Amino acid sequence: MPVLETTRLILRELTLADAALVFELVNEPLWLQFIGDRGVRTLADAEGYIRKACLASYALHGFGLWLVRRRADGVSLGICGLLKRDTHPDIEIGFALLQRFHGQGYAAECAAATLNYARQALGLKRIAAIASPDNAVSIRLLEKLGLHFEKMFQLTPAAPELNLFAIDF
Repeated sequence: MPVLETTRLILRELTLADAALVFELVNEPLWLQFIGDRGVRTLADAEGYIRKACLASYALHGFGLWLVRRRADGVSLGICGLLKRDTHPDIEIGFALLQRFHGQGYAAECAAATLNYARQALGLKRIAAIASPDNAVSIRLLEKLGLHFEKMFQLTPAAPELNLFAIDF
């Protein structure tokens, strides 16, 4: 069942059947560089990631990261959705598409729909986003979506410094 639909995209909850997509996505060079190694080395690891990062969030918060599929042909492009970390007070937007789908406007389309959903369907008043300081593409997209840089911060004392962006509705 779709959570969101746009002109070109359908966003739905991830299932264990999406393990191959998750495996490919979290092992792409840009994911590893900007998001980090999640230790997903097998399809079983990808299923574990879906259980812990996605299915648990749906159960606990009623939202999470969703699969992004192209409406025209059903091809899975990546993930986009809302995250709530134990280590950060804000609900965040997150997105990552397979590299072969970059530069086609899909990230902007699914992220804008996710922000609209957060405001209208969930009644949230604020959404944050975290971006690595050297991730210029994501930073440009966050700014295009109306998020503003607030500060540099660390998720944990040992973690690298990250940019915190946010939008208040």
